[in-house]
Amino acid sequence: MMNKQTLRRCLTLVAGLSLCTLSVSTAGNKVRIIQTNSAGDNVHVIDPVTNKVVGVIEGIEVNHGAAVAPDGSRLYISNEADSTLDVVDGKTLKVINKIPLSGHPNNIAIGRDGRRVYVGIIQAPGGVDVIDTASMKNVKTLQTKGSIHNAYVTPDGKYVVAGSIQGKSVNVFDAQTEQPAWTLDMDLGVRPMTFAANPDGSTRSIFVQLSGLNGFAVVDFATRKEVNRIKNPDLPPGKATVPAGSDPSHGMAVTADGKTLVVCSRLNNYLYAYSLPDLKLLGGAELGGKGAAWVTLTPDGKTAYVANPVTNDVSVIDIKSLKEVALIPVGFVPKRNTTGMLP
Repeated sequence: MMNKQTLRRCLTLVAGLSLCTLSVSTAGNKVRIIQTNSAGDNVHVIDPVTNKVVGVIEGIEVNHGAAVAPDGSRLYISNEADSTLDVVDGKTLKVINKIPLSGHPNNIAIGRDGRRVYVGIIQAPGGVDVIDTASMKNVKTLQTKGSIHNAYVTPDGKYVVAGSIQGKSVNVFDAQTEQPAWTLDMDLGVRPMTFAANPDGSTRSIFVQLSGLNGFAVVDFATRKEVNRIKNPDLPPGKATVPAGSDPSHGMAVTADGKTLVVCSRLNNYLYAYSLPDLKLLGGAELGGKGAAWVTLTPDGKTAYVANPVTNDVSVIDIKSLKEVALIPVGFVPKRNTTGMLP
């Protein structure tokens, strides 16, 4: 039987090989923040080194979710106006294909190997459209309990997870078989989610933001049960809340080292940071823009980019100091954003 020391050496070797593969597949590519603008027809590309817009994708009306192929060759943008998944060339930033969807889309996710894109369909009856990126075809729709607002792939790539506001459900599918794995009913509508991993890379927790909750629920992935519910802190005296409607907390991400969870609060106009796995509040960064609709991180986990739909800009937050270090003007009503490697 393999002893612990040998196992650790094997895991280290595998990790090293994975890093080598990543460096080869992204050779010459640069980190970019992709910012959609939900009330416009363009998508902005931000350089996180200069915090400047360095590219614009034109001609995608009411764009919503974005995903980047692992090799940077393509971007995928859900188009609400045409109910299509628009395919964009990673070098030219031109739309090269429009794939019809089964209904009106919301957010999207891409598989770890880039072979599938999963599109949340918000139009009833809803579901998750599965796009084959080789054939550029919509090959099937995964049936869900309620229409889907956001679709995700777990960090290990083994599961597709989709949340329904109307169905108040978390829907989990096996990514290999594309068959249902389990469904968890919640007491409130399911909005953004993110994930924490175990040391072996498997999924430990799902953090779930819910309608009307300024905070998030914690779901144990193994037991498939909610085990905690965290409320974001109240504002300091003298600070006023911002009207936030039915989603006072919207957008979350976990740093690459797995040690920090960042959480948007629309109501408070803050980005909060919690330690993992104990979920202790580390502090918060007050945002110069307003709306706090989504957040994405740089691959090193040092910087967060928060979309501000009310003020049409993106707040750049240094996670260590929890200070806003830049405010980047973008398009009309920026909401979803993502991080990827582009040529």
